[in-house]
Amino acid sequence: MRRTARRTARALGACAAAALLALATPAGTAQAAEGVLLIDGTEHEDPSGCYRLGDFAPPKIANHTDGTAWVWSGPDCDDQVTQQIDPDTSAIGRGRSLYIE
Repeated sequence: MRRTARRTARALGACAAAALLALATPAGTAQAAEGVLLIDGTEHEDPSGCYRLGDFAPPKIANHTDGTAWVWSGPDCDDQVTQQIDPDTSAIGRGRSLYIE
């Protein structure tokens, strides 16, 4: 009887440890950049993903995040990368969309 109780306790302990580890591990590798991305004065806090820049006047971009922003020639962060905007840098966007992670 004691042997069965010990096995059960070990099994429950292992399951509990696995559950804690699973909860502590992030679900994916992509995380939002921390900080604020300004596109023509519009603030995007902790931005992540693709942002359209418009079709007419090139926008002013201020990257106050810890991530690099990439300007793309296509409207959906596609075609070619035309520009890199490093953290704590401002630039005029020379493309149609911007991606930051």
